[in-house]
Amino acid sequence: MNIQQLEYIVAVDNYRHFVQAAEHCNVTQPTLSMMIRKLEDELSVKIFDRTKQPIVPTSIGREIIDQAKTILREAGRMNEIARHFNGDLSGEMRVGIIPTIAPYLLPHFVNPFIANYPDIRLHVSEMITERIITELKLGNLDAGIVASVSEENSLHEIPLYKERFYAYLSENTDLYAKQYILPTDIEPNELWLLEEGHCFRTQIQRLCELSRNSQFGSSFSYRSGSIETLIRMVERNGGITILPEMAVMELSEERRKHIRNFKFPEPAREVCLVVNREQMKTRLIEALKTGIVAYLPQEIFEKKSEIRVL
Repeated sequence: MNIQQLEYIVAVDNYRHFVQAAEHCNVTQPTLSMMIRKLEDELSVKIFDRTKQPIVPTSIGREIIDQAKTILREAGRMNEIARHFNGDLSGEMRVGIIPTIAPYLLPHFVNPFIANYPDIRLHVSEMITERIITELKLGNLDAGIVASVSEENSLHEIPLYKERFYAYLSENTDLYAKQYILPTDIEPNELWLLEEGHCFRTQIQRLCELSRNSQFGSSFSYRSGSIETLIRMVERNGGITILPEMAVMELSEERRKHIRNFKFPEPAREVCLVVNREQMKTRLIEALKTGIVAYLPQEIFEKKSEIRVL
């Protein structure tokens, strides 16, 4: 038994496909299959049920794979201990970020981060919160940038910043004449929402006290995966959408005429760096946090005592 074999069975478990797992491990499929069979022969058990598609672990295989993940984490921790001792800031950082944060946060810090930490290879992927949590637990991501997920006990949150929510209104709505609005002022039939699966959508539903099964009277329903698309729908078709503060900072002066503040306490979300509690890249994650916070717009850190985090 060796570390390489453990990496192979974890890869097959993740991809549920021998060819894809072999590509991930940079070996041929016959080599990967042979090494896994040798491990099965050594342990006298079948780790995978090859009669099913996609391939699934056997019951004993599930236990062996879970133990393999623990061994691989601990083996990796030895490298992290050595790097920490040597003051080394190098290696690979795999980061997931939700789509309602990515286009507004990444342009601020990515280039300065790469310049300040040239030996860190930063890989960033957009994905919804649910998938980020799953990939963190599987060990496929080192960190996620999300709105708070404090109910996940296996994950550790590192706060980055808080941002207010604002209403973006069509000039044809009754609310356009108001300077400040309340969530209860918003008519559900006029509200453009992100599609299911986005945590930002869930926060807006809580803010406006909408149930998942709210009935909308309009004959047309549209749910987008893009905040920019929601803005355009308001501009072309009327209605209302809700924007996070970093998105508002990107708006032109013309578009800012459509922005309205909520009355105190203003609704907000907390953006966090979230990591697996058993993660090994402590110094790299601290560098990532420092790099993000250092290049955020200063307006984001203005006093926010009168906010309500959803």
